[in-house]
Amino acid sequence: MRLKNWMRHAALFIAAASPLLLHAQFQAVSGDELRMTSDPRAPGAAAVYLDIEDSSDDDLHSRIVYVRIKVLKDQGKELAQVVIPSQGDPSTHRDLATMQLPYLESGSMQLALPSQVTGTGLFITDFKARTTHPDGTVIPLEGKLESLLKVETTAQHTRHTVVKLPGVEVGSVVEYRYVERYEGFYTSPHWDIQRNYFVHKAHFSFLPYKSFRTGTENATGSYLMDRHGVALNFLLYWPKLPPGAELRRDTVGRFFLDVADVPAAPQDEWMPPSSSLLYRVRFYYMSDSDAKGFWVKETKRWSKEVDHLAEPTKTIQDAVAGLVTRSDSDLEKARKLYKAVQGLDNTDFSGKGSESKPGTTAAKRAEDTWSQKSGSSQDIALLYLAMVRAAGLTAYDMKVVDRDRGTFVSDYLYFDQLDDDVILVTINGKEVVLDPGQKMCPFQLVHWKHTGAGGMRESPDGKPSVTTPLQPYTTNTVLRMGEINVDERGAVAGSFRFVMTGQEALYWRQAALESDDAEVRKEFDHWLETNVPQGIEAHIDRFEGLADSDVSLVGIVRVKGSFATADAKGVKLPGFFFETRVQEPFVDQPQRLASVDMHYGEQITDQVTYHLPAGAQVTGAPQDMRIPWGENAILAVKTQAGSNQITIARSLARSFILAKPEEYADLRGFYQKVAATDQEGLVVTSAHASGTN
Repeated sequence: MRLKNWMRHAALFIAAASPLLLHAQFQAVSGDELRMTSDPRAPGAAAVYLDIEDSSDDDLHSRIVYVRIKVLKDQGKELAQVVIPSQGDPSTHRDLATMQLPYLESGSMQLALPSQVTGTGLFITDFKARTTHPDGTVIPLEGKLESLLKVETTAQHTRHTVVKLPGVEVGSVVEYRYVERYEGFYTSPHWDIQRNYFVHKAHFSFLPYKSFRTGTENATGSYLMDRHGVALNFLLYWPKLPPGAELRRDTVGRFFLDVADVPAAPQDEWMPPSSSLLYRVRFYYMSDSDAKGFWVKETKRWSKEVDHLAEPTKTIQDAVAGLVTRSDSDLEKARKLYKAVQGLDNTDFSGKGSESKPGTTAAKRAEDTWSQKSGSSQDIALLYLAMVRAAGLTAYDMKVVDRDRGTFVSDYLYFDQLDDDVILVTINGKEVVLDPGQKMCPFQLVHWKHTGAGGMRESPDGKPSVTTPLQPYTTNTVLRMGEINVDERGAVAGSFRFVMTGQEALYWRQAALESDDAEVRKEFDHWLETNVPQGIEAHIDRFEGLADSDVSLVGIVRVKGSFATADAKGVKLPGFFFETRVQEPFVDQPQRLASVDMHYGEQITDQVTYHLPAGAQVTGAPQDMRIPWGENAILAVKTQAGSNQITIARSLARSFILAKPEEYADLRGFYQKVAATDQEGLVVTSAHASGTN
């Protein structure tokens, strides 16, 4: 098939083939659009999408996008910076004939044609834009294309192109249109239906290559292959659509979708990753269309690959023999080997690895990782698997979705939606989940993003789909214990010990791996600032155990300032030192559409002793109480007064992690009670005042 020359001339046919190019000169902006100052369909919105059109055509190897926006408030001007998600960078891959480019959350997956290995690429061949002000003034985007487009890399290591539009102000109507041309590829577009702002209307279409226009029937004669050399004969799609929307196909096999009045993406506090909530459609090529058969087959393929990479070779066996003894118990063996691999250079934390997202680069064999004393999180996890197997323990790999990025979707037949590796080790007859790829993660602790996470495991019983267990709240604790001296004018000075275990300790230890000591102290001080009362300065003096994950992490904090009000009768102080300025979540939010995801359960305990001026009397203090919310959470307060001092203890234990919207009313009711309790004060009467009454 002579695709090469045909593809080179494809751009000549685009203008004649696509009705979207009528937007090249843009449509006239209506008077109603110019006069619009708010949108009754999106009350309070800073901007709205008036129109979105997104069309991909595999015959022409092109994608054309047109967007029309109304800016209503200053915040909406952020849409003047147009972000074009990357759909993969073929220049970074050598074997384009057999490789799927990495899946990017906001982009698309593309597959190279074997006959088109040379001359491949993804290009923006056209970008036009204009801004129309409320008075009708039009400001076009001017300049050469190469000077307008800027490629950036996000913190998640995904690449995108950014274009800054001119003259955007409140009241403007902004329009832009661009053409992407992908030579040497089929495309499998991802349609982002729901966005950060309300969408009035949107139209999406996709014309697959002719071999894939008959639905999910086998595309015989297809020569697409994945990176494992497996033929990809099916074009599948995974839709999450708004109510009433329908994905349809026309007589030539074109997919299309029309939607209207799509609400803005939820922005609730403590909600699951947006990728698990938003309306979207994902197209993708696959070797199988049966979900059960696909996951069994893919897990077997992956398991075979894992067994090769984690083979307990002689190099591994010799290393294990030097680390454990025959008399060690299974627990001791697992612990010693865990400490050994944790001591290696994890390049995902040291910054010495690839700029790709952790886990996306090709994994090394375990013996290579051990010899080099360095590897990615995946490399180190597989090394640990090889070592515990060499030590005679039963162990398996498990591939999970990072809960901070999304959730596992079993009917989305795409193995690479799974992000990270955890290891399942049988110790004393019980299977335990371990997380050796997370630097500074203590033995038998699992990073929260790998708890309650769905994925696939190596399985002797043929049941690969599992979910990792959640952690008990007692695993994750923070104890803030300290003493404060209060003088007659309300000035205070004192110190605290922050004792942290579990996720809070892991957070600060990993932060210390990625930043220098000064930056970590600065971040900790900033966190303190949001917790201590107004008028108090709080600074971390030092950390103890920051480099040792086997012990509790302790932070020594110094405080000083004045957070009391004083008069002739005495001093009034906040009753709960660390809760005075904290805004308890959910209190001001009357209803909720998204679930609540608190990441992990925890227990936070404060024990603060106030040393008072000589002869002072406590005439008001928080009362002892217990406020439960079933088995989900409990607030406990206890006050103990002594000679010239008073100790106030507060403990909030929260075992729940996920709460559905229908449970929100009860959750909010509990936190409203907590917030009301936290406002109780401490009243101290001076000796002079008490003696004159």
